Amino acid sequence: MFGKAGIAGLMKQAQQMQENMKKAQEELANVDVEGQAGNGLVKVTMSCAHVVRRVAISDALLEDAKEDKDMLEDLIAAAFNDAARKVDETTQQRMSGFTAGMNLPAGMKLPF
Repeated sequence: MFGKAGIAGLMKQAQQMQENMKKAQEELANVDVEGQAGNGLVKVTMSCAHVVRRVAISDALLEDAKEDKDMLEDLIAAAFNDAARKVDETTQQRMSGFTAGMNLPAGMKLPF
């Protein structure tokens, strides 16, 4: 099926793909996404390495939140979740080129 040259070529391709994926992951660590909740009243900036860089809460929300702490907490959680979802989407988009041609089953994701 495969000769020694074929296997060596496959190994070299796999090693190159691994190096390219590592480089892409390092680049993604410097890409930030912003999650929002409450029509932008709460914003979370997160890197694609899941490092939270900033949480911004609108002054208008803080004035109203004195009486509704639970609502503020829910909005913060929703903004974090939105940012995490965007990190996953961005990572999948950037890394999808590495899995092209691998004939992975539908829905299967590689751990990035």
